[in-house]
Amino acid sequence: MVAAGVALVSVVGAAAGLGAAAVLLAGQGAGGAGGEPAVIPPGAADIPIDTAPRKAAPRASTGPEEAADDRPGPTAEEPSGDWLAQTAEAAGLPERALLSYAAAQLALTEELPECNISWPTLAGIGAVESRHGTLDGGEVGPDGRTTGDIIGIPLDGTDDTAAIADTDGGEYDGDTRWDRAVGPMQFIPSTWEQWGADGNGDGVADPHSLDDAALAAARYLCADGRDLTDPADWRDAVLSYNRSDAYVADVMENAHTYATSTRTTVTP
Repeated sequence: MVAAGVALVSVVGAAAGLGAAAVLLAGQGAGGAGGEPAVIPPGAADIPIDTAPRKAAPRASTGPEEAADDRPGPTAEEPSGDWLAQTAEAAGLPERALLSYAAAQLALTEELPECNISWPTLAGIGAVESRHGTLDGGEVGPDGRTTGDIIGIPLDGTDDTAAIADTDGGEYDGDTRWDRAVGPMQFIPSTWEQWGADGNGDGVADPHSLDDAALAAARYLCADGRDLTDPADWRDAVLSYNRSDAYVADVMENAHTYATSTRTTVTP
């Protein structure tokens, strides 16, 4: 869950039973595949994405009519179909979700190359927050939007959450009393108002679109001049997303698994 400056446990993770067991201790890493220590994923330069010319942006899907930000839109290229198919199979990821994470890496490589964010970090967060948009039986549709809106529990001060009174009039989360984290990357409405992005170029910044939410999350993680190939910066970035050591451990383990499972994936 993204809540700048608020210490709380991921409501999706808590509700789904994710992340409760692993705690990242100072100087230690989470367990990776096969019991090996998990380490931060490689930077964008070390996990390249095969690209193809970008197709025309889809029409905006239904959802809050939030104006897109004025920062650079989608890049001129997008991940190639062959790369997506091979990498998604190797990583065990939904192909449409991987497209969103990889597109965000390409965008940030142009926008903030010094951040070095790579798609496994975003996929690690997406896994913990919503199982890549599949929580509650849904999925990410062809347009990048989840087939069912993913809404967290009320942030009312119970269940290890902070108390955050409604900030959006229920526009995103349908709750006019308390805020709730929304979408596949679980943005709190007030944070989305600041960081919301248009990742697919359809003119709308929609937290229920994984294209938009992945780009917003990438920018959020890259804030404050972070270099995500630096372990301290990577940890600070993920902690800024959710101030829980267990959460950092879960994201690291998932990101490590995705990165190591695909390092040898090369399109002929």
